[in-house]
Amino acid sequence: MFTGIVETIGIVTEMDGNSLSIMAEKFSKRLFIGGSVSVKGACLTITATENEKFTVDVVDETRRKTNLGDLKISSNVNLELPVPVTGSFDGHIVQGHIDNTVKVLSILEESDSEIIKFKTDRVDGKYLIKKGFVAVDGVSLTIVDCGHDWFSIALIPHTSKHTTLGHLQVGDTTNLELDLFAKYAEKFSTS
Repeated sequence: MFTGIVETIGIVTEMDGNSLSIMAEKFSKRLFIGGSVSVKGACLTITATENEKFTVDVVDETRRKTNLGDLKISSNVNLELPVPVTGSFDGHIVQGHIDNTVKVLSILEESDSEIIKFKTDRVDGKYLIKKGFVAVDGVSLTIVDCGHDWFSIALIPHTSKHTTLGHLQVGDTTNLELDLFAKYAEKFSTS
């Protein structure tokens, strides 16, 4: 389980078939083969470690549901390690199970933040509520406003500076993880 509080930004260093290698200086000593890591919000299994680099496999199902297939050498990626049982739970409950990808519709500059609006589909839209949460590229965010096929978030300066979200442009595709509890609530109410 993750919290959506990105620990560091990694850099893609190698791509070979389904294997993806990432440089992650900040927490490389905490990585181990078989462990989990959130890469742009997708929970992946570490298959190799070497110095400050780790390798994961990105299988076809992951490529279909995420934007990881769009990565290139030198791409920056948000990284987070799972929360230990004794760890601090600062964000939201994030599984690293991407529901869909969404596109950036607009970015509105404000004096102290940016309001970023995303296009989603109606199926995902039913899980969105004002002041609810989503994870975008692994970053836990509060929903400012939403409609049937869109939602917006306020990107604060700290998040802009310490994640890849500060480099988003209109038209970019991001990974979306919806609120797990909203999906369970719907399942129970329709059963």
